[in-house]
Amino acid sequence: MLLMLSAVLSRAIVRPIEGLSRATRALASGARISAPQPTLQVIEIRALYEDFEQMADAIEKRSRYLRDFSSSLSHEFKTPLAGISGAIELLQDHGAQMSPAESERFLANMAADARRLSRLVGRLMELARADVLIGAADAAVRPGAVLMAVADALSAEDFAIAVDLPEHGTHAFIDGDALETVLTTLAENARQAGARRLDIALHPAPGVVHIDLVDDGPGIPEADHLRIFAPFFTSKRELGGTGLGLPIARSLLQAYGGELELIPSERGAHFRITCPGR
Repeated sequence: MLLMLSAVLSRAIVRPIEGLSRATRALASGARISAPQPTLQVIEIRALYEDFEQMADAIEKRSRYLRDFSSSLSHEFKTPLAGISGAIELLQDHGAQMSPAESERFLANMAADARRLSRLVGRLMELARADVLIGAADAAVRPGAVLMAVADALSAEDFAIAVDLPEHGTHAFIDGDALETVLTTLAENARQAGARRLDIALHPAPGVVHIDLVDDGPGIPEADHLRIFAPFFTSKRELGGTGLGLPIARSLLQAYGGELELIPSERGAHFRITCPGR
């Protein structure tokens, strides 16, 4: 009986653990192999295998994100650096023969490229902080007050912001500064896209709070719907856009269990913020 029990335990526990250990070492070395499912279904061992597969999928997804992010980051830095390097070489080789106007033009181009690099670095630091942010468990705010503050700060003669609030008070479980940053980003994007009006409506639902922002601008082309949240994607690069505003906003919301999504709309752009709340 002891021999039979040892054989069963070896097949049910020891061999699956050894297979999972080999798969873990392969994953640590950069290779992805599937751990063979144990033939005897011990509940705890099966759960351990499922957790391993979820971890491996998350690591693979994160690795793809980092590769794509690194490639995009290299491209974003390469363009202004090439412009600065080229202008420096021209000034070194031909600066003495250039007119003051020509020298001033090259220096202005270099200054513009340097400002773009500075903006990129600043936004990248904000994105890094948002990506690793863990929202405080006790964070809570009355979103209506934040909406009104953003509307008062950003409303202008050529850009009106209308706010629709429910009659009863609503709480959102998110830091007030984080929510204000997200709302400001979306409002500024609408204004820069050419919108003259932005309607913001607060809709409480069981366990969550929805904030809809709808503008009357030209809207977002359908081909760009899946790319607008990708880092460095922007249609306003010539105006100084870095393409990091929406990724930062989404990361801030996700840190508190929220989400930011683009809703199909017949007019303008329609974004929806979802936060845990009551």
